[in-house]
Amino acid sequence: MNKNKDVTGEDQSSALMADVARLAGVAISTVSRALANPGRVNEKTRAKINAAAKQLGYTPNAMARGLRVGKSNVIMIILPGSLYYGVSQVIPQVLQSINKTLIQRGYNLMIANLDRDEASERHILDLAFGGSVRGAIILSSKLPEVDGRSLANSGLPIVSMLLDMSDAGLQSVVTNDREAVRDVTAKLIRLGHRRFFYIAGPEGNYHDVERYRGVLEALEVARLPEKAVSRSGGHLDYQHGFDIGVQAADDFMKLGEKPTAVIATSDDMAISFLSSIKRAGLRIPDDLSVVSFDGSPVCEFSSPPLSTIEQPVEEMGQAAVDLLLDAIGQQQSAAALRTVIRSRLILRESMAPPKEPMTKQASRP
Repeated sequence: MNKNKDVTGEDQSSALMADVARLAGVAISTVSRALANPGRVNEKTRAKINAAAKQLGYTPNAMARGLRVGKSNVIMIILPGSLYYGVSQVIPQVLQSINKTLIQRGYNLMIANLDRDEASERHILDLAFGGSVRGAIILSSKLPEVDGRSLANSGLPIVSMLLDMSDAGLQSVVTNDREAVRDVTAKLIRLGHRRFFYIAGPEGNYHDVERYRGVLEALEVARLPEKAVSRSGGHLDYQHGFDIGVQAADDFMKLGEKPTAVIATSDDMAISFLSSIKRAGLRIPDDLSVVSFDGSPVCEFSSPPLSTIEQPVEEMGQAAVDLLLDAIGQQQSAAALRTVIRSRLILRESMAPPKEPMTKQASRP
């Protein structure tokens, strides 16, 4: 057998690592340490090694490294950004569900990032290509890519959660965003509402696209024009939901013929909107019905209690872990690339039939 082409790729990988070491002017052990445990190598040395690896086109063989150091039992989770999501508990609930399921299956969870800047992306890729983890679950965001490296090319099993990436061949666990919002919009129409106000997330975001499409589909079925819905937002990330809701209340009050129903794409937006609109003199649900998305427990205690579409985060977390561990175990799965777990509407006092129309000049004591 050709020594440079053995079944693991180990000798070939070591030879290329030696080339990287020579070009960077460091020891082979330093290159190995920089790739496997970047935090143990100073930034200047790490930069030289990364530059040399990029110049030589060297990508560490994660599978060969796994055979050399033993199989890791660590699964990394990649967050969309900051853990701060206001009152929404979606991300913490997802983490809790995934962690609980992994522990039961003999694995440990590693939070790979708290931001999505270039340094964080590089760290995620170092972990993936360095063989430190067995697989990855990525939450509601695209795959990291830096300097020509992409998580997609790391050789790791990956599952996307809260973002449908099945078109790219990635196992994806999502909820029925579009259908859930279509159904609640249809319910509002049956209650008698004909003018709607939609509080949007960031433009182009998967969730916002799906949820707004649900509103439009319900209007189409009811033979209502697209102009029956006014939009606010679209410029800030979901982490800024409170700010989005406050601005939406200001936008709403500037409208002439005001909508009678509000659909917010997150609980944070709805709660800050509720607070602001009540200070402006409007009553919920007498003047305005409000419904949101996420299912945060705090919605039950808002004033009035807020109707919300609850995401099945625990079931979604369990499904994501099951799919990932099946891939790690190289088990053949009959599951489709796209796994959909349905959300449910929690109906509370913030939704009611519309009263008399409001105008820009209308005011309440």
